[in-house]
Amino acid sequence: MLELDLRSRKPIYEQLIDKFKQLIIHDVLKQDEKLPSVRMLAQQLSINPNTIQKAYRELEAQGYIYSVKGKGSFVNSMVPEANHAEIKKVKEQLKKQIAEALYIGLTVEDLKEILNEIIGGAHHDPNTKRE
Repeated sequence: MLELDLRSRKPIYEQLIDKFKQLIIHDVLKQDEKLPSVRMLAQQLSINPNTIQKAYRELEAQGYIYSVKGKGSFVNSMVPEANHAEIKKVKEQLKKQIAEALYIGLTVEDLKEILNEIIGGAHHDPNTKRE
């Protein structure tokens, strides 16, 4: 389920965050689904439990998961209205990336094609607000 690149310069906890976000965004992990325990995941991946705990804390801070004391961590429902700060941050990152892509020679059509690929692979909730 989770593959980490131990040679990467990117910290392991950041890789974990990215992997879990992908799984949640692509609806592999469903709302209210229980995540593996810190101990179990640490054993499976052969990494320090503190690293996993740090990733879980960050995912919780970003609103992707929630914790229930004594029960574990679960996938949170993503409500756009409740994630204003995260949405603003992602929009700013997208603006920078799109500007850079246009600068290096990608066309608007290239970007539309990429966007359509992403949209085609992502889960769509009919109740999700689109701007």
